[in-house]
Amino acid sequence: MTVAALLDSGAPFDALQTVIASLGLEGVAVSIRRKTVSGIAALKFDVEVSTQQPERTLGEIRSIIDRATALNDAARRTALDIFRVLADAEAKVHRTTPDRVHFHEVGAADSIIDIVAAAWGFDALGITELFVTPIPLGQGFAHSRHGIIPVPAPATIELLTGFPVRIGDGPSEMVTPTGAAIVKALARPLSPEITLSFDKIGYGAGTKDFADRPNLLRLMVGERTALCDHDQMLEIRANIDDMNPQLYDHLVDRILEAGARDVTLTPTIMKKGRPAITVAILAEPALRDRIAEIMFAESSTIGIRYEAVSRIKLAREFREVATQWGPVRIKISRAGATETITPEFDDCRRIAREHAVALRIVLEEANAAARGWTRS
Repeated sequence: MTVAALLDSGAPFDALQTVIASLGLEGVAVSIRRKTVSGIAALKFDVEVSTQQPERTLGEIRSIIDRATALNDAARRTALDIFRVLADAEAKVHRTTPDRVHFHEVGAADSIIDIVAAAWGFDALGITELFVTPIPLGQGFAHSRHGIIPVPAPATIELLTGFPVRIGDGPSEMVTPTGAAIVKALARPLSPEITLSFDKIGYGAGTKDFADRPNLLRLMVGERTALCDHDQMLEIRANIDDMNPQLYDHLVDRILEAGARDVTLTPTIMKKGRPAITVAILAEPALRDRIAEIMFAESSTIGIRYEAVSRIKLAREFREVATQWGPVRIKISRAGATETITPEFDDCRRIAREHAVALRIVLEEANAAARGWTRS
């Protein structure tokens, strides 16, 4: 349904066919057709698979995506990000590691095509931000390779942690793990403070017909109309006065890997004149318990504090520029007529290591390429 909505919004189907062909999957065919649902002319995207599909690991799926020559680097990274969050969720459900997860339904050719096509479609339409409204989860039970499972599926609900949902809304499964992975990897909740203007609207049709609602996914493509963005975060803090300073670097890495937006270490003085470090973490509310577990496991603190905080920030978007060593993402933020462009430091550092080039040289070329992009 996501792919159909992207195609209905203007992503070219012939280009998508070329991308899918470059995956090298045997016995697959894709097609589109119009389907009228509650009087709305929507698009239906179908994948037909005529050969038996093996179970695949994350590494095997990564190899398939890497060999897709018609897929650009940005769309390839997006597709891999979607599979990565899906592997993390499946690993948590089955108490294993992401690399050891064997994808059943989602490792099949049709699901690989769905995820790659969605990644390609968002890139083809130039979509840099994705917002979602509250998601209906449905109810009942569904069949899987593991047997009968509750709706929503365990991986689905794991992926949608932190997103507003409507439990029990819908007569059957309303969100699949594939759809939830796309949301987890690319989207964030739409808050009332964000104002948008739309110029394209696409409808993707599902297979089932429901008595209480049209089975459609609506995609509205446009631009922000406000200068600033707002969101709600948690600030998590702890004062630590009895920890080996060598451990802080590892602690910060673990917290950032868990998804925190920022971590700061501030020297302070506690009661009785004891020197200490205040660890302050900015994170989404859904990450509170995970970060608490890391703090208790990796530091000597026996208690943490947290409070809700509101942020106001400039709207930003991401683009790619070319360097002699490969593409680098750049972040663009605007305040009125003032535009700030910053190369992604992690991309530059990765390139510097892979090509044995001084990091400052990579940063200089990325900055020059970014300036050239803005002039064009």
